Amino acid sequence: MEYISAPGIVADRIENRRYQSSIAQCCLRENTLVILPTGLGKTAVALIVAARTMESGRKVLMLAPTKPLVDQHHGFFSEMLEGKSIGVMNGLMAPAKRSGIIADNDFIVTTPQTVSNDLDNGIYDLRDFGLVIYDEAHRATGNYAYVNVARYVPLNTRSMGMTASPGSDIKKIAEVCSNLSIERVEMRTEDDPDVSPYVFDTFVNRIVVNMPQDLLDISQTLRGLLDHYFSELTAMHLTNPNWPPSTKHMLSISKTLQMRLANGEKTNYVFRGLTVQSICIKILHAIDLAETQGMSVLRSYLRSVNEDAEAEKGSRASRELVKREEYLRAWEIARTSKVEHPKISRILGLVSRILDEDPGSKIIVFTQYRESCDLIAEKISVVPSARVCKRIGQANGGLKQKEQIGILDRFRAGEYNVVVSTSVGEEGLDITSTNAVIFYEPVPSEIRTIQRRGRTGRKNNGEVYLLVASGTMDEAMESSAERKEQMMKDRLATLNRDLKLNRGVPRTQTSLTQF
Repeated sequence: MEYISAPGIVADRIENRRYQSSIAQCCLRENTLVILPTGLGKTAVALIVAARTMESGRKVLMLAPTKPLVDQHHGFFSEMLEGKSIGVMNGLMAPAKRSGIIADNDFIVTTPQTVSNDLDNGIYDLRDFGLVIYDEAHRATGNYAYVNVARYVPLNTRSMGMTASPGSDIKKIAEVCSNLSIERVEMRTEDDPDVSPYVFDTFVNRIVVNMPQDLLDISQTLRGLLDHYFSELTAMHLTNPNWPPSTKHMLSISKTLQMRLANGEKTNYVFRGLTVQSICIKILHAIDLAETQGMSVLRSYLRSVNEDAEAEKGSRASRELVKREEYLRAWEIARTSKVEHPKISRILGLVSRILDEDPGSKIIVFTQYRESCDLIAEKISVVPSARVCKRIGQANGGLKQKEQIGILDRFRAGEYNVVVSTSVGEEGLDITSTNAVIFYEPVPSEIRTIQRRGRTGRKNNGEVYLLVASGTMDEAMESSAERKEQMMKDRLATLNRDLKLNRGVPRTQTSLTQF
């Protein structure tokens, strides 16, 4: 195997791949967005570009959206760069200490919020930096901190964005490029001839389960109740006839009504519309839980609706909803039923089989909801060979980022062999030895689907298991993600072709408005 041999990079550690070197050269010449499938070495490209930048005597700033990612990058670059000082910052440090880290180090890695605040407050500037790297660059839209940091980047400082999944919306991709002053997009897919030799197979196994009768009865009952309230919204001329009832539709109605309310239209019509759309959101969420998560999670949610209705300052929507006969029927089934979602038993079987076939296997189970995370972890813990842990976000008494990092370290070390994770485990983290990823439910986002799937198949072949409840919202979510992912690939291919056609055009003429 041939390794990268370059000043500033530790010898005989990083495999020399031609496509990475080619992309790095582009990044050194122009502000570049690097789009590479998960596991194909975006960070290795950043290493080459950073080493060359520091060789010229200028500093490098690397931004990552979460502290676990910051710590991961800090560890990697500390290990792979020689003769350079590597600093790490966070918002808990005193501003003077952060200013010292900026002054005393060649390579600094931190979260963007920290740098954004410091730049706004004049704690330091970026004049000594030759390169700013934005990890998970698809986040650079709206008011995200990347956007503000980019405003402070000097014209003679190179910018580099990295992502595996920029999304299917070409306008958002163009917005990312505009916000980060990106002039070039370098994209590779698994099918490109210079990339394919390094791609490991990821086998996607679709597992269909049938809903038990109790959950079917609840779903059917709640859907009838949803039809009733959606019809009321339609009679009020608040719905879009081409848009089926969905949470996104309800939020759109709410936004319209809130604007009317803010403009002084404090009428019974507006207040009733807000109540009904809120009831619809609650019903839609209950249906989602019944169809995709299971009885325990649904029961917990319905109990919270009941408590809200009884509270002194409870919502009008909850108070009306819990009086409906249909709701009471659904609650009675949920309260007394002993059944659980069949996905649970399928996960237990999968985990048991994978660990029996290879006791050294590592498995990640993804689920959308924290309650499901708790339930799944509890159930998997009865599998004799499973050493299971949970990874959840910080909100509402969750895990602090230091605890999240500790769990990943113990997972990598083999102390745990199964991690049950919410969305905090989807993005960017390098867990190279994962043998299998299990989706408890499909997610409609192509970005999140790609991020989840990318947790396996990095250093060897991997298995992905997608659990789908037949005839439920799962199927719609799965279809949505597939459609958006294909759309993303098609649009990026078009963007890439357009950029190649413009390679010979002077930089001032390669406007992103073309895309």
